[in-house]
Amino acid sequence: MGRDWADGRLHRVPALAEYAGRPPSGAGVNWLIVGSDSRTDLSAEQRRRLHVGHAADGGRTDTIMLLHDGDSGPELVSLPRDSYVRIPAFTDRTGRRHPVQYNKANAAFALGGPLLLTRTVEEATGLRLHHYAEIDFSGFVSVVDAVGGVRTCLSEAIHDSRSGARLAKGCRTLDGGQALAFVRARYFDPEGDLGRVGRQRRLLSGLADTAAQPSLVFNPFLLYPLVGSVLEAATVDEGSGAMDVSRLVLGLRGAVGGGARTVPVGNAAATAAGVGDVVLWDRARAEALFDAMRGDRRLPPRLA
Repeated sequence: MGRDWADGRLHRVPALAEYAGRPPSGAGVNWLIVGSDSRTDLSAEQRRRLHVGHAADGGRTDTIMLLHDGDSGPELVSLPRDSYVRIPAFTDRTGRRHPVQYNKANAAFALGGPLLLTRTVEEATGLRLHHYAEIDFSGFVSVVDAVGGVRTCLSEAIHDSRSGARLAKGCRTLDGGQALAFVRARYFDPEGDLGRVGRQRRLLSGLADTAAQPSLVFNPFLLYPLVGSVLEAATVDEGSGAMDVSRLVLGLRGAVGGGARTVPVGNAAATAAGVGDVVLWDRARAEALFDAMRGDRRLPPRLA
């Protein structure tokens, strides 16, 4: 299982580009991690069983996270997909020019794909992104199944008809389909998108712990299929290779083990004309958080 074999299994897309006023490259490495709602690899029966229906035109993102990995250690910050942000002017695939607009963060992905989303996040945070990683529904399910499921404990039952999550209170091991429903569920939760962000981080923590178990790492009959599943599930920027993905996985494990966080929110129940329900950041606290990441400093707990 060499580097050429591993690199050959990765899917790559144009995701990062230079532009006037792009943030400078500071200390450490910044990843944008995206969970997309693409169903292109799912059959009609799989879409029905997983309760994912049909994607909106262009696809959307269910998960947006920043991983900063530097001398101060890895830090993982969730950006609520409903964050109300400035989306820069862009040209769509038909050649039509669109002006600057304010919308939900995940609209940038739907409108202009990875390139527009990465620029939107860079301009909103002041952080230069060095790498991009995306995983769709099918890939997520395959990775969870490849590790034998993820253990999680619930303090209360979850019943969400939109995501298909029907989980009783208590501890259990979730298979890929159950884990997908768990991280997508939000309509049952009064915290909406913010509650879902917390469940996504909890599942990611469990996935990282499971994947690092010696019984898996030192068993080639289990490890090789897992590595293949991760590489085939991931879509990365054109400059990333298998070694970068390996460092990403290690960074994620260190970050979730140390406690990930969400960008500070000022109003989680705001409404924007023509957009709908949005999440407004606490600009002062968010800027302090991003400034710490730019300076490769540990994030003080009070910032998130």
